Amino acid sequence: MTRATRFPFRAIERAAAQRVISRVLIVGLLAGLVAGLAVAALQHVTTTPLIKAAEVYEAAQHKHEASAEPAGWEPAEGFERAAATSVATVVTSVGYALVLIALLLVANEPIKPKRAMVWGVCAFLATGLATGLGLAPQLPGAAETDLVARQLWWIGAAASTGAGLYVVLRLESIFAKLAGVALIVAPHIIGAPQPAAPESTVPAEFAARFAAASLALHALTWILTALLVAVIWRFLAERDLSAAQQNVS
Repeated sequence: MTRATRFPFRAIERAAAQRVISRVLIVGLLAGLVAGLAVAALQHVTTTPLIKAAEVYEAAQHKHEASAEPAGWEPAEGFERAAATSVATVVTSVGYALVLIALLLVANEPIKPKRAMVWGVCAFLATGLATGLGLAPQLPGAAETDLVARQLWWIGAAASTGAGLYVVLRLESIFAKLAGVALIVAPHIIGAPQPAAPESTVPAEFAARFAAASLALHALTWILTALLVAVIWRFLAERDLSAAQQNVS
C-alpha cells in the first residue's frame, strides 16, 4: 500500500515541475522579445549611427592595405542589417530573462517587480558597469588586445562582481561583507588587458558617446527585462491559480 500511494504524489510533483519549466520558458521568451525589440529600436537611433560612422574611418585606414583579409559574410545595409541587429538584441534579452529567472528561483526570491528590478540593476552592475570600467564598449577601428584575454577577464570580472554583490547584500557577517567587497575590487586590481599602443581610427568623441550609450542601453535592457519578467510571471501565476480554483469548485 505504501508503494502504491507514492505514484500519485510523484505524478503531481512531475506535473508541477513541468508547469514551472513551461512558465520559465514562456516568461523568458515573452519578456526577452518585448525588451529586445524596445532596445533594438533605441539602438537604431543611438549606437548604430556611431558604428556606421566608425566603420567609415576604419575602411579608410585599411583601404590600401594589401594584406587585409577578405571579410566574411555581413548583412547588407538597410533592412537586412537592422533585422540582424534586432534579432541579436532579442536573443540577448531572452538570455538575460532566462538567467534572471533562474537566479531568482535558486535564491528563493519572490518574482515581483521591485525585487526583480533590484536583481536586474545588480546584473547590470556586474556585467555592464564593472566590466566597462576595465573594458569599455568599443567601436570598430579601436585599438584592441587579444580577444581570448579580454573574454577571460570579462567573464572573471562579471562573476566576481556578481558574487561580491550577493555576499554584500544578502549576508550579515561583517567578514562576509568585507570578502564581498574584495571580490568586487579584485578584477580591477588585477587589471584588464590593455593594448600596447592605444591607437584608434575613431575620434575620441565618437568613442565616448558610444561607450556611454552602450552602457545606458545595457542598463535599460536588464531593468526592462526584469520588470517584464516579474509582470508576466505574476500574470501567469494568477491565471494558473484561478484555473486551479475553478477546477476545485
